[in-house]
Amino acid sequence: MQKDFSFKYEVFAGINELNKEDKDLLEKARINTKSAYAPYSNFHVSAVALLDNGETVSATNQENASYPVAICAERTLLGAVSSLQPDKLIKTIAISYDNKNGESIKPITPCGICRQSLVEYENRFQQNIKIIMSGLEGEVLVVENAHQLLPFSFSSDDMKVATIQK
Repeated sequence: MQKDFSFKYEVFAGINELNKEDKDLLEKARINTKSAYAPYSNFHVSAVALLDNGETVSATNQENASYPVAICAERTLLGAVSSLQPDKLIKTIAISYDNKNGESIKPITPCGICRQSLVEYENRFQQNIKIIMSGLEGEVLVVENAHQLLPFSFSSDDMKVATIQK
């Protein structure tokens, strides 16, 4: 049996096509790339969350000479929100980057680990997170939830042991 998977996403030619709330959030993410600690890759990533109370929380990627210890901006952001505002929900996340070794014009998408972490957050709070993805300029992609980026995600349901019927 063969099945198809598809989803809809929005493509905007630039930041000025976004509504004011999304545009403001993406502008914060673009500016916040300056706060990234990326001395090894020179790939500065920022993620900014809009919470359900209207506040924003910003985070960046944090590299380490021991590469596996590095953490992406998206997971830094989820940790910060969960620690600093545990009773608030994330409505929207804007992600941007500044590639110091090249251009920053193609929309950035979360890595696989971050996609799984975003899906876990959505599952935990039963709340979709709109995700806005862009570089410092150029096209902007928008998806309505993280599940669209990781359709075959691993969840707590996968860890349940089936009961054997006697």
